[in-house]
Amino acid sequence: QVQLVESGGGLVQAGGSLRLSCAASRSIFSINSMGWYRQAPGKQRELVAGITAGGSRNYADSVKDRFTISRDNAKNTVYLQMNSLKPEDTAVYYCNAVLLGTYYRNDYWGQGTQVTVSS
Repeated sequence: QVQLVESGGGLVQAGGSLRLSCAASRSIFSINSMGWYRQAPGKQRELVAGITAGGSRNYADSVKDRFTISRDNAKNTVYLQMNSLKPEDTAVYYCNAVLLGTYYRNDYWGQGTQVTVSS
């Protein structure tokens, strides 16, 4: 089991920055991968950025060179630094954690944090 608590969302003007935080209830060394997803009204939830236990990162094309995912192992926290924000980045952002076993995959989600970018 993993509980995830997000923070850091808010309202920002286009071109601004925000940093989201996701605190996990257990050591993130024991979590196979963590990531940030977002869901805008009327759209499907999409992966924004992910980071594995080994430190490999991946990003959606739409956020490459603007967003950075990182982790602080001592604080069991994953961050999403968002720069050069655009109105199309407006969405509810969700933290995700994945635990993998030989025969299963369990996904855990945070409650979501709203990010609104005004033009």
